[in-house]
Parts: sequence; structure tokens; C-alpha cells
Amino acid sequence: MNIVGYGGGTDSTAMLVGLWQHHVPVDLILFADPGGEQPHTYHYLRIMDQWLREHGMPGITRVWYTDRQGQRLTLEQECLRSASLPSIAYGWKKCSLKHKVAPQEKFCAHYPPCQAAWARGENVVKMIGYDAGEEKRRLRALPHDLTDRKYQKAYPLMEWGWDRNRCIQEIQNAGLPLPGKSSCFFCPSMKRREIRTLYHQYPDLLARALAIEDRARP
Repeated sequence: MNIVGYGGGTDSTAMLVGLWQHHVPVDLILFADPGGEQPHTYHYLRIMDQWLREHGMPGITRVWYTDRQGQRLTLEQECLRSASLPSIAYGWKKCSLKHKVAPQEKFCAHYPPCQAAWARGENVVKMIGYDAGEEKRRLRALPHDLTDRKYQKAYPLMEWGWDRNRCIQEIQNAGLPLPGKSSCFFCPSMKRREIRTLYHQYPDLLARALAIEDRARP
């Protein structure tokens, strides 16, 4: 059982292209939607989904965080409700764990093919798009990977030796446009130029991002 956590950015897009090139079977492609991705990412999801289906691969399955009542809760709603910023502003990455990782694991926990693999005593193979220049990220994840009883982690881009430039080249060679950076429009890690882009192209999103900051003031 091979699954891909698709992030909508350059590395994970190149990984899907490479998996098709290398004839690696893929059973499930998940995109965890926090509800605040930038417009270019949502637009690219449609482009990538069409490319995947045209090349005999599964389409993209979107998942998201739900509360105890089963209602969807976006990261933006959570920030406004708790009068706080995304956790990365305080030095944590709980927003990613809660709105990216957890929805995918919850989906798989209730997905019959994954349940069947675990019932057979097999691990589900989760493919992660770290490129060949991100060895430090892989090393940081290694202790968790070694103790994970449900998933076997695979890093195809590293196995192929694809660095960032090679990823860009392979996406273009596949006839796809480059996806752009994937992030929430109110992410505290955004660069100045990215905020200026919001100001000029998406003033409504900038206003919503500022509303989160205003709500979080002491």
C-alpha cells in the first residue's frame, strides 16, 4: 500500500512526476487542506489532478481537520476563535501537525485498504517529498520513522538524487507549470515579497490575515 502526502509545492509535485517515470505504483494521494492555502495552490491542485488522471495515477483526495462534532475547522477559524496566531509564530509547528499530518492519518485509519494492510501485519509505505538537498530534515525525522509501527517512510527524491533544480527541470519536462510556494496566506513565515504580493493581488486575503493579527493582540 503506497500513499503520497502531496503538499502542492515543487518537491512533492516532482515526486509524483518521478514516481510515474519510475513506474512506482501509487495507491492513494492525499492533500491536507488547512483552508487557507493561497489561490495559486488551489488552482494548481486542479492542474495536477488532471495530469495524474491522464497518466493513469489516482487523483488527489482532499482531507481536512474536523472537530469532535465532525465539523470542519480551518486554521483561520481556529486562530480567530482562540485569539492567537498560527503556532509557528511562537516557535512551534503544531498548526502543521494538526491541520496537515493529523487529517491524513485519520483518513488512513478509516481507509479499508490501509486497514487491510495493517491487518496482514504490513506497514503502509508513506512517500515524502524531501529533495536531495534536505538531508537534515530527514535526519530530524529519523527517530520517529524508526519507531513508527504503522508506516514505512520512503524518500524517493533522495533515492533518485533529485535536488531542487532537478525537481524544477523534471516538472517542466513533464509539461507542467511550476506550482509556486505552498503556504497559508496568513503564515508568519511569509517573506516581505510574499506579503507585498498579497497587498497587490489579493487585498481581501491580506485583510483577513491582518484580522487574525488584530484578534491576537494582548
